Amino acid sequence: MARRATSLKSIRCPVDLGYLTGFQLPKHVMNKPVQLPDGCVLRPAQQDDIWAIRRLVMGAVLDPTQLRWQQFYVIECGGKVIACAQLRRFPDAQELGSLVVANDWRNKGLGTLLSQHVIQQATQPLYLECLGDRLAHFYQRLGFIPASWEELPRSLQRKFGTSKLVAGVFRLPLRILYYPGA
Repeated sequence: MARRATSLKSIRCPVDLGYLTGFQLPKHVMNKPVQLPDGCVLRPAQQDDIWAIRRLVMGAVLDPTQLRWQQFYVIECGGKVIACAQLRRFPDAQELGSLVVANDWRNKGLGTLLSQHVIQQATQPLYLECLGDRLAHFYQRLGFIPASWEELPRSLQRKFGTSKLVAGVFRLPLRILYYPGA
């Protein structure tokens, strides 16, 4: 099966991605267009990508139980999947989930590119959940805004309910965000 690359224009990166790892990007990098590195493509995932996606997701200690390769976009470089994100579909909303960039490829704007691509592909209200303020801050810089539990569509209340329970038990801050432009 031939792999189809998605054409993607560069975007300006108003985000300092360094807070995710403690590394700070220099100010002169912040507003430069973010582009895929040479030899890399952003494309819809294919069935043979599922193990690479699982490795990335489990390496990031994310929930691997709802991974459907048909709902993923990946960045491939040199024949290797180096980043992934899932656009999950629900009856009344969509969720950006499982956004992971391989360690060696972080702080290059790939998470921003992949997030922007998923945002552009969304056809229904777009939500996400994350534990902790650092990830919430990253997504807020991309245009996501906080959403209350009451505002969530029922399908996402059910889906996010487990996270809410786990966050409460471990006293972790659960952040639910909404993208108003989707």
